[in-house]
Amino acid sequence: MRERTDVLVVGAGPAGLAAALALKQLGAGSITVVDREAEPGGIPRLCHHVGFGLRDLRRIYSGPAYAREYARRAAAAGIAIRPATTVTDWHAATTLAYTSPDGLGEIEARAVLLATGCRERPRAARLIPGSRPAGIYTTGSLQRYIYEQSLATGKQAVVVGAELVSLSALLTLRHSGAAIVAMTTRHRQHQIPHLLRPVKWLVADLLARTTLYPFTRVSRIFGEPRVEGVEITDLANGETRTLGCDTVVFTGGWIPENALARRGGLQLDWRTRGPRVDQGFHTSVPGVFAAGNLLRGAETADYSAL
Repeated sequence: MRERTDVLVVGAGPAGLAAALALKQLGAGSITVVDREAEPGGIPRLCHHVGFGLRDLRRIYSGPAYAREYARRAAAAGIAIRPATTVTDWHAATTLAYTSPDGLGEIEARAVLLATGCRERPRAARLIPGSRPAGIYTTGSLQRYIYEQSLATGKQAVVVGAELVSLSALLTLRHSGAAIVAMTTRHRQHQIPHLLRPVKWLVADLLARTTLYPFTRVSRIFGEPRVEGVEITDLANGETRTLGCDTVVFTGGWIPENALARRGGLQLDWRTRGPRVDQGFHTSVPGVFAAGNLLRGAETADYSAL
């Protein structure tokens, strides 16, 4: 099946939906947004805490409410949103193949915007030795297990990282009832930026009660068949310490979701590994644009939308 649209947006997260709304207001014609997930809204759907929307929507939402509001606005504007639709290949510069529950097809567009976002670097990509037990997650997979699938994770957790997304991991673990054994980071202190006042109260007490091991790295993971502990190494003196836990959450270490960009032959920025763009978000392929956290993971949802 072959379809046509004026603009095809790949990715229904904050950047993709905000761009689609702006294009509609500018009279860009027919706009189709596709996303491989079953629902639009992107990662905020899985972040069940407040702190979203103040900069772009001028109101504070929880992650799921923020995602629903963008999806509602897009639908009200007459934008076609196609969830559960995975773009698999390029048939021409602005013609893409896809698969969905309805079968295979392709969409021909006058312009394509890639807004596929980014993901966290998993344990394997961080080259941490040890066995491969159950109980190792990224923040995204942890949130998916707990909020989307209502599955149990663990009772004693170590969080690897101390940046903004680490707060989402802490809040998710608290929601699940897990105890937070410690946070560990290669930096000398928290890398959590200045928080908006309305959300400070959510995390101040939690951070104060969480043990932080700064300037350390996870040097080994123990356990079989489930995590039993981690070894952390002090980067200043090489001393090691073992922390008992049954859950390890790796946060941050962002990787652009650039597989589709690479398959389309787009030039990549060697620093970010996202597509290289000019000030108008043009990529190296005429008619193809890129925006959001695909370019530089990872900014906050509202910043990506703006």
